[in-house]
Amino acid sequence: MVGPRWRPEMFRFACAAAAALILSAPAALAQDAGHAVTLSFETGAPTGRVMVALFDSETGYESNRPAASLMVEAGEAPATAEFRDLPAGTYAVKAFHDVDGDGRMNLNQFGIPTEPFAFSNNAAGNMGPAPWEGARFEVSGDVAQTIRLR
Repeated sequence: MVGPRWRPEMFRFACAAAAALILSAPAALAQDAGHAVTLSFETGAPTGRVMVALFDSETGYESNRPAASLMVEAGEAPATAEFRDLPAGTYAVKAFHDVDGDGRMNLNQFGIPTEPFAFSNNAAGNMGPAPWEGARFEVSGDVAQTIRLR
């Protein structure tokens, strides 16, 4: 005989284990169905829009290839952007306040932004955007951040 002998109690155990997996599958799927990232932006002016880019990798962040993006109206209350149904993982955000509503970040003659901008975790850059390490955050449940556009 090559292996253990199959006994009725082994069959009952296998059936019980399979039933437990099948019955718990909907709960497990619901638990991992997706998470929300809610971002509230403190703006200095109630005009224009806040442009928000969400990155799911350092490569995407460095090359400006967002996994998702949103545009929200600026107003008296904090502008709020919400990304839903995100899988667990590491993310970062880049945002700017398009004060004049022209759809792009305005720069001066030296290439320095003239409109407010910010990064997740309120990370700051040195002569450029904040590094991935400063802006990244973990998502394993719903996440909320308040970000100051400056």
